[in-house]
Amino acid sequence: MLKLGVNIDHVATLRQARYRGLPGGEPCPVEAARICLETGAHGITAHLREDRRHILDDDIVALRRLVTTRFNLEIANVPEIIDIAVRVKPDIVCLVPERREEITTEGGLDVVAAESSLGECRRRLNDAGIAVSLFIGPDAEQIEASARIGAQFIELHTGPYAHAFHSKRERIVEIERLVTASRLAHGLGLRVNAGHGLNVENVPILHVVPHLEELNIGHSLISRAVFKGLAASVKEMLQAMEGYRG
Repeated sequence: MLKLGVNIDHVATLRQARYRGLPGGEPCPVEAARICLETGAHGITAHLREDRRHILDDDIVALRRLVTTRFNLEIANVPEIIDIAVRVKPDIVCLVPERREEITTEGGLDVVAAESSLGECRRRLNDAGIAVSLFIGPDAEQIEASARIGAQFIELHTGPYAHAFHSKRERIVEIERLVTASRLAHGLGLRVNAGHGLNVENVPILHVVPHLEELNIGHSLISRAVFKGLAASVKEMLQAMEGYRG
């Protein structure tokens, strides 16, 4: 069964637009996580950024208490944030690239260029009982480097596929890249997740990509929740994911 991990960062973004620097505030990302889990989501994803632009440290602690299925913490390879991850102990950490000027994560990690430091980070997180995933593009060199450093998972960056979706020719090219990448990763012993830019329209075609375990989806779900409600949005996505054969 293909699992759904809901990224709740954009709920926190909306909160911080009005309540940055103030205690409390709405909407509460932890309450959003509760609704998602009660509706059938298999896990929750949150990105603790260095600049704390949306998710805050207190959110992470509260989410760890709430989520008994699968709590996926996205972080950059930064000592301060790694320390927090080791202390909070999410089920899995997904290491992602991070730039201050970006609105959301753009592009995948360059594992080849940072193989040594990412390997050290992976060892520290694993020693704390935390599984490690690397957010990468569907590139053979990056997948092979991910296997070399001992990551348990990769998360394939589906942004290029999502951006190409309405061009049949480009969409086919991107799907083929994802299929090839997932097969290679699986053959190297890596478990495969995917995410970025996914929605109810493009997820069904993603079913042709083998070996996927979890899709991490945020922006589309929160956007549709404005009109449909969060529970209805999650149910709609779960329906779009039905029938995946792996």
